[in-house]
Parts: sequence; C-alpha cells; structure tokens
Amino acid sequence: MPSFSEFFCDVERDVSLAGAQCGDRNGEAIVLLHGYSDSWRSYRPLMSELPGSKHLVALSMRGHGDSSKPDGPYGTEIMARDVQRVMDQLDIDRAVVVGHSMGSLVAQRLAQDSPERVSRLVLIGAFASLKGNPDVDALWRDAIDRLVDPVDPGFVRDFQTSTLARPVPAGFLDGVVAESLKLPAHVWRNALKAVMQEDRSALLDRVTAETRIIWGDRDAFCSRAEQERLVRSIAKARLITYHGTGHSPHWEEPARAAADIVEAEAPIVHRAA
Repeated sequence: MPSFSEFFCDVERDVSLAGAQCGDRNGEAIVLLHGYSDSWRSYRPLMSELPGSKHLVALSMRGHGDSSKPDGPYGTEIMARDVQRVMDQLDIDRAVVVGHSMGSLVAQRLAQDSPERVSRLVLIGAFASLKGNPDVDALWRDAIDRLVDPVDPGFVRDFQTSTLARPVPAGFLDGVVAESLKLPAHVWRNALKAVMQEDRSALLDRVTAETRIIWGDRDAFCSRAEQERLVRSIAKARLITYHGTGHSPHWEEPARAAADIVEAEAPIVHRAA
C-alpha cells in the first residue's frame, strides 16, 4: 500500500483543492480526476496498483471531498483551470491525465485548451457530452434537482451502487459514500447542472494526445455509441472494453485498469486527415 501525502492547493481566492500524491516525484506524472460526487480517495485502489516509479497525483475537484465548496462557478473550463494551477504548484509541466465520468469531461477540456500540458489522455466511463443524455437527464429530474440538506445517505448509497456491475470491497464502498456525503445539496445541483449544459463534442478533434478510452460494457450511463463517438472524434484514440464491468472499471478491476494506463499497447492507428 503506497504512502499517500495529502495536500491543499489554493487555486483562486477562497477556493482550495484537496489532493494526495505518492510515488516518485521525479517520475512521469499521472494526474487523476474523479467522477461526480467522488473525491481523490476514489482513486486509492488504482493508485495502489500503479507503479511506484510514477508520480501519482489525485485531486478532489472544487465542491468535492475536502476541497472548497463555493456556490459556483462549476463547469469544465474552471475545473480544467484549477487542475493546471495545481500542476503549476507541484512543478508538473506535463502529465498523463486520467479522467473518470465527470472527470473525463474535465480531462478532455484540459487536452483541448492546453495540449502542451497533456502527454497522454485516459478516459474512463467517459462522455463526449452530458447534454441530452437521457440517463443523466433522468437523474437530474428525479433526484438531483430536488435535493436538500442534509443529503439523504440512502440516496447517496443507491446512487453509487447503481454505477457498479461487479462487487467492490465493502470498506471501499463505505468510503466512497462518506466522501459523497461531504457534498452539500448546492454542489450536487450546481456541479451537475453546469456540465449538463455544456456540449463541446464538436471540439474533440482538438485533442491531439494519444488517448485510451476504458469502458465497461455494463455501464448504465455511457453507451457503446458514446464510446464510438469519442473514438471517431479523437484522432489518436483507442477503445478498451471491459466485459461485465460497469461505470467505474478502475474500482471494479483496478489492477487491469492500472496495466492499461501504463503498459505498452498495440500501436494506435492514426486516422488520415
């Protein structure tokens, strides 16, 4: 089990991000961006499987975990800017950027707007856009739009377990639920609403980094069509399918996900212009 060094970085006045790092500070940097309502701790199983020769940095994005919880703004532009400011403070010029679910949209935005900061891109349980996604729309309509404080722990547990197709350790799931319960209702609402209103899928051709897309074929939120759309739109993308796995392959199969992030794969075929 790696030794995690927790930290806080100020990204703007009155907004600080929590995070943790481990591994070799002189090694290749891998920056890990979590999904909606999660925190850096959702990456602990994966970080335990990644090599100690890497410099692993997991962040809790604004509103999440122990990070500051402003009323706003949220959305991928500000969250990608936050990530860059943390990288600057940690003296990371370029990194492999891994994004899960909502974090996949932030990772894409970073790769689009600041390609020089992204050496490779890994998207897990990824979306091209949340705008018009029927399952996300239903989540908003049936649950998130009506959330009030204190947020019901039963709702949070049901939400997290609904993303799984394989069992995960009970202690880890309890920890994930505890982290999600750190979000007040206004963050649940404002963070999801902000990314639901965005659609930058037409700009995916700006992503120039080599990209791996890790998808579980029992993902309740992200369809195969969504993954194929990402592969078509990103020139250097490759899809890796996990059969029998849900929305969080790095929770359900962390050793395999770690290998797919760092091991050499068959060459990606670059599309002709």
